[in-house]
Amino acid sequence: RHDDPNRGVILETATQHGTRTVMAQKLIAEYREGDKRILLIGGEPVPYALVRIPAEGELRANLAKGGTPKAAALSERDRWICEQIGPELQARQLDFVGIDVIGDYLTEINVTSPTGIRELDKMCGLNIAATLFDTIEKRLDQTPGTD
Repeated sequence: RHDDPNRGVILETATQHGTRTVMAQKLIAEYREGDKRILLIGGEPVPYALVRIPAEGELRANLAKGGTPKAAALSERDRWICEQIGPELQARQLDFVGIDVIGDYLTEINVTSPTGIRELDKMCGLNIAATLFDTIEKRLDQTPGTD
């Protein structure tokens, strides 16, 4: 909190007296309901999100930290967020991206290790990898010199 009397000490410790860069975000109360990993392929969202619910007493919802996975259909807000960023992802030729949403907030865009395919495939009867490879094939077909 910005008004915490220990703010200075906390910042000094976190940044090792200004020698490390850190990033902090406001605590979003809806974290208790879990964060949603939404996969976008070719700028379009998979119709279900992987909701990661934090373990009791934990802020992080990572499955590796004991979070519980469940699938949920995308909300109107989720779809709106995807509509806003999908065209930019495509302009940057980012065909496979995972975004994290907590409540109404986009909290992360992950282009290096978007996870959740296996869980969503199993829970929702999807074949996300097939959709991804179809998208990659189309991209290659449109790329000169990739015959």
